[in-house]
Amino acid sequence: SLYHRGSNATDLMHSDEEEESEDESEILEESPCGRWQKRREEVNQRNVPGIDNAYLAMDTEEGVEVVWNEVMFSERKNFKLQEEKVKAVFDNLIQLEHLNIVKFHKYWADVKENRTRVIFITEYMSSGSLKQFLKKTKKNHKTMNEKAWKRWCTQILSALSYLHSCEPAIIHGNLTCDTIFIQHNGLIKIGSVAPDTINNHVKTCREEQKSLHFFAPEYGAVASVTTAVDIYSFGMCALEMAVLEIQSNGESSYVSQEAINSAILSLEDPLQREFIQKCLEVDPSKRPTARELLFHQALFEVPLLKLLAAHCIVSHQRES
Repeated sequence: SLYHRGSNATDLMHSDEEEESEDESEILEESPCGRWQKRREEVNQRNVPGIDNAYLAMDTEEGVEVVWNEVMFSERKNFKLQEEKVKAVFDNLIQLEHLNIVKFHKYWADVKENRTRVIFITEYMSSGSLKQFLKKTKKNHKTMNEKAWKRWCTQILSALSYLHSCEPAIIHGNLTCDTIFIQHNGLIKIGSVAPDTINNHVKTCREEQKSLHFFAPEYGAVASVTTAVDIYSFGMCALEMAVLEIQSNGESSYVSQEAINSAILSLEDPLQREFIQKCLEVDPSKRPTARELLFHQALFEVPLLKLLAAHCIVSHQRES
């Protein structure tokens, strides 16, 4: 009967789905210590330069999902030349403990005759990127809430201030709205810290055009960049968060200086405008530090009532 045929089709669909999910959860590889198990299911972090593959994995000790990231070195000798530097970077990253930074757990190198992989395990962010959140907000014809904008900026700057105050300073080098994650409770975490350090030594190409505007003008023009490159990228993120999307040039995904300028001019709050313009200074030495920006009026304002109360206390003390 038709009914039976329908139920058989449904059964087949269910068994297909089960097979698919079983395929995805199949364990492909284990870490040398046996704690982390790589699954077949890929994590969409392809837009992060420096990372060639990212898979969902299981932390068998904690019973939580994590991300298994792989960086491929095209030649073994390339890795040997950079080995000490790469190890130093990852050793530093494992030490990082900050509420607004995606946690690094462990790394190791897998050296084979024809290629070398560096594998590192990071916290899994299931809730999606800030870019996706901004797209959804724009789609629903909403505008950005000023309080939310301030909260986000403060959290990102707090993470950058922490990274930049490390000894030696850690430059993120890849801050875009795609590499910032937002959790359901509003907590912001910045991810993919430091692939930039290994970027020049891996076979992955530079970031595609759609995110080029996030990179400071001095990128590629000077031998070594400073923490100011992160401030420029942060300024672009702050602008995108405020306007939801910076329009690209028609068919091309390239964002022009003209589009950036018109996005800045569209901001109604002069303090917000000045805050972003300071970050986007062409001269890196003129950009403020992350710590200075945390105390900028656009984010940090003493409520009038508190200010009046402080004046009252001072004048009262003078009188007595």
